[in-house]
Amino acid sequence: MMTLIGRESEKEQLSGHVRAAGGRSLVVIGESGVGKTALLDHAAEIAAQEGHLVIRATGVEAESDLPYAGLHQLLSALLPDIARLEDGRRAVFDAVFDAVFDRTTAELPSVMMLGIALLDLLSRVAAKRPVLLVLDEGHWLDGSSADVLGFAGRRISAAPVKLLVAVRADVPSRFDAAALPEVPVGALTDEDAALLLDQRHPALRRRVRQVVLDQARGNPLALLELPAHVAGSDGRIPEDAFGRPGVPLPRRLRRLYGTRIAALTDAVGAELLMGALDGVGAGLGDRSREPCYRMREVDEAVACGLLDIEPVTGDVTFRHPLVRSSVVQMATPDQRRAAHAALAQVHRDNPERHAVHLGMAAVDPDGEVAEILEAAAGGATRRGGAIAAVGLLTRAAELSESPTDRSRRLSRAAFVAGHTARLGQAHRLVLSDLAAGPGPSPASVVATANLALFQDGAAHCTHRQVTAAIESLRDSGQARSAETIDRLVVLLITISQYAADHTLWETTRDLLDSLGDLVTERSRIYGSTWSDVVRHGSGWSEPLERAAANLQDQEPWDVTRLAVSAYHLDILNQFRPHLQRVVTRELETGAVLSGMVMLNLIMLEQLAAGEWDAAEGTAQRALSLETEHGQELLAHQTRAHLAQLAALRGQAGRARELQAVVDSWARPRGVGFLTQIVDAAGAAAALSAGDYETAYLHAVEITRPGTFQPWSGQAARTLLDLVEAALHTGRAQEARLHALAARDAGLTDLSPRLALITYGALMMTADDEKEATEMYECAESHPAAARFPFELARIRLAHGIRLRHVRDRAAARRLLVRAAESFERLGAGGWAERARTELRITAAAPRASTLNLASLTWQERRIAGLAASGMTNKEIGTRLHLSPRTVGSHLYRIFPKLGVTKRAALRDALSWEDELTA
Repeated sequence: MMTLIGRESEKEQLSGHVRAAGGRSLVVIGESGVGKTALLDHAAEIAAQEGHLVIRATGVEAESDLPYAGLHQLLSALLPDIARLEDGRRAVFDAVFDAVFDRTTAELPSVMMLGIALLDLLSRVAAKRPVLLVLDEGHWLDGSSADVLGFAGRRISAAPVKLLVAVRADVPSRFDAAALPEVPVGALTDEDAALLLDQRHPALRRRVRQVVLDQARGNPLALLELPAHVAGSDGRIPEDAFGRPGVPLPRRLRRLYGTRIAALTDAVGAELLMGALDGVGAGLGDRSREPCYRMREVDEAVACGLLDIEPVTGDVTFRHPLVRSSVVQMATPDQRRAAHAALAQVHRDNPERHAVHLGMAAVDPDGEVAEILEAAAGGATRRGGAIAAVGLLTRAAELSESPTDRSRRLSRAAFVAGHTARLGQAHRLVLSDLAAGPGPSPASVVATANLALFQDGAAHCTHRQVTAAIESLRDSGQARSAETIDRLVVLLITISQYAADHTLWETTRDLLDSLGDLVTERSRIYGSTWSDVVRHGSGWSEPLERAAANLQDQEPWDVTRLAVSAYHLDILNQFRPHLQRVVTRELETGAVLSGMVMLNLIMLEQLAAGEWDAAEGTAQRALSLETEHGQELLAHQTRAHLAQLAALRGQAGRARELQAVVDSWARPRGVGFLTQIVDAAGAAAALSAGDYETAYLHAVEITRPGTFQPWSGQAARTLLDLVEAALHTGRAQEARLHALAARDAGLTDLSPRLALITYGALMMTADDEKEATEMYECAESHPAAARFPFELARIRLAHGIRLRHVRDRAAARRLLVRAAESFERLGAGGWAERARTELRITAAAPRASTLNLASLTWQERRIAGLAASGMTNKEIGTRLHLSPRTVGSHLYRIFPKLGVTKRAALRDALSWEDELTA
């Protein structure tokens, strides 16, 4: 039996209809393509399996005016039975056949006479075996046949005869007034639609899959037909001028609404075309901040089921996305241009919408329209519409009057396309620039280098290409575009960051110095902070903080670049609210590549803030998108950060697995930025497990003690790891040397996190208690200390251990308790266990955390307190008017909540809170 996705209720009703005793009639009603035929097939299959005679017919639009054409289809299967009827009954059916074949007849029988004859015939047949009459496309059945079947359907109650008719909800038919029971069939639920699509088209890319689901809106026929037409042979999805998917409909789907659209008057058809081209019901209004075109005087289209009326606003909208697509595809080019011209006037006050329609109405090159389109593209990118901006710039290039303007606009279109993660499209756009000349143009260098870097991790060869392009522009006597040079400069800095290679970085710095004023302040910020903040990061926090106050007016790629600098200077928290507000918008309609980077940055800030569960979710979301878009570099970067998170949580196996995946991809390609991150993850995992020698070996892979490897993003960030690993492996002199190097390099003034861990390193390696206490107090009292809970907990743990060694057990316990509490809250299992071990060494019993104390009820807290004071169960019961047995039951529940097993440990457990606040 066929498998239908969803439709459980409908299948149950049809099965009951077929298996019921006696005769029954049922009409299945639903939109075009909703799966009515599949349900009829399901019912017919059940009937055949249970021994029914199944007789099928299908209404045909071309025969809808032929009297009794439909009834003839049904009767043809019963000709032997008709031949055995007495003459009077047989003559009634002969008249029907004569009418079908246009023979001369005296007078056609009445509906009642023919209906009675049909009931008699069906009763005779059903006496041998039950009968199921299945009529598909009943809305196209000729009126005479529909009337007879309706008459018979209302009366087949005694004989085992079932009538099953399927009609469309949006096409009037004689069955609408037949007074037969109905089964409505609606669109599939979102879950069932996704299941059907995945079952029939399992290999669809995420974006293609989403476009199909959006366009089909639960229509099974569309779900099955669209996938082959949404993406072209190159995998690209066609888009309209607004960046919306422009889905080409196959003929079968166009027929769903095409006949009704073609039958509209010219005026109504023109209104529908303007609504379709302006995106009515397509979700554009929110981004453009302007409502779409309001179609007027379209009652005709509402009446024939093409439009619906919104119950709240009273606006008309397309009944289904396929209607909108059909309207556009059925219009002629001249009709579309005329509609665009009219819409351009409607939206004179909306720059983006006005520009789109103006550009689509133009035929010949028009410099003024091209300028309007280019200006609108800039506004679109800042509002999260980078995908639409690519279309605007491409159209502006097509309408440009000079080769120079065309080349410039194509270059910008390619640049924006690259940031929408459409690196292939960016490459095609620069190749279409006829004015680029014989050699590689700067735009083509940007496009090919981005493609090679982000998809293949080719850092070293792309560095050579971009360097050569910048040198050529610098040395040429031609006019130089500041925008073009800036794109190349930022790309060169990006490549240098990922390579993390001393030689490449020195080449980059020398080249930037040779460009003088052509290098913008923004580019100097990036070049000074993206890798070696120890030597070049000083003084850039203030410009970044100023930029953070005005992010809404920045291009999305500028926001992410500034935020990367903020991460290295540990002020990313100032950028995080904006990133969280816009990231989903960018991922859907904007700079998708920037959106992926935003997710990585949000994850890093969540990691720093101790929101580790949220960081895991954000990273997994980023990894899914990066993998789908083929962004291998970013995908491995996300895996590297996930390895760090796993290491901090003490998940050594997972950390090693991710570390191996990233290292095997990045090291052969020379992507030092990623190998350093996984080395840092290896050090953190080893420290969490107490394997200090391994931690030391990982740490010195990043930087040697007493120095900070130039152009290494992790050199300063792993300061505590190297110091602690050195101390625990008998390398105290190296640890002290490294802590002093951090102080002398001015790390305390560079960033809040570097200040915190520098104080911690100096405290750990101090020769006397006075310095250790001073450095600890500097860390504890730092204004930003609470923003880095894991680092602060490590410093408290280390100082608590030091205090224990100098016999100040009470002070040590207070710090160790706070450290253990922080590690437990974070989920840093290995570190929490170390803190608990140190607490045991201080001779204090392991205590419950405040989280567990908070889980006690008021009654349980009273009982625990009384038991801790030494009272027996009987004494507690007397005090609280409880039985000793009830007191014992309460204590049975209290012990595991507080993490104790003995009555004597209750006092220490309950004193935890006092020690935290001491």
